[in-house]
Amino acid sequence: MSQKPNTIAIIPARGGSKSIPRKNIRLLAGKPLIAYTIAAALGSNHLARVVLSTDDEEIAGVARSYGAGVIMRPAELATDTSPTIEASQHVVRYLSENEGYQADVIALLQPTSPLRNSRHIDEALEMFFRDGYDSLLSVCPSHAFVWRFRENQPYPVNYDFRNRPRRQDSELEYRENGAIYITRQNVLMGEHNHLGGRIGLYVMAEEASPEIDTEYDFWLCEQIISSRSR
Repeated sequence: MSQKPNTIAIIPARGGSKSIPRKNIRLLAGKPLIAYTIAAALGSNHLARVVLSTDDEEIAGVARSYGAGVIMRPAELATDTSPTIEASQHVVRYLSENEGYQADVIALLQPTSPLRNSRHIDEALEMFFRDGYDSLLSVCPSHAFVWRFRENQPYPVNYDFRNRPRRQDSELEYRENGAIYITRQNVLMGEHNHLGGRIGLYVMAEEASPEIDTEYDFWLCEQIISSRSR
């Protein structure tokens, strides 16, 4: 793995999960869920370090067995309401205070995106550096017609149902797919956000963009991965 010294990956993987218990180490097509993101990060040509942040010793052990470095995070940063930004900031501070290591660029890689691979990470990082972004996120195309409720009344958000366009003629939108966030340290620490400054969009295909949040998502990703190995 060739190195860009101050570019690191952070993989957040806390022990608790309400939707799918022990989700991060549940077997997906024969491997723990976190193993897919660890492998993708270790296979990148542009990451100097791959660090998994967790509060859970079992998850930490699995991560180490697949080659990731591990930084244990305090329990108060691993609750159901803890924002991911706090876990990322904890890793950056830990590396600086305990190892004297300054991470200039942070790639947040959530383990709930097992179909994101090393090529996606490299393309996103190359785009980030080439175009001089302060932060970047991965997205995928969306043709969805979205509705919301206001005072118990439904209303369309992004189209006029009285003049309904064909999907292929509607303005293309992009949805955040949760697979890749890249941030300069000054944005991460100064703005307390993974996004800020000049923001870039890295477009991924829909088939690489499923996020695991429900049992159906887990089943879908397992079917896709299993079909690729046949």
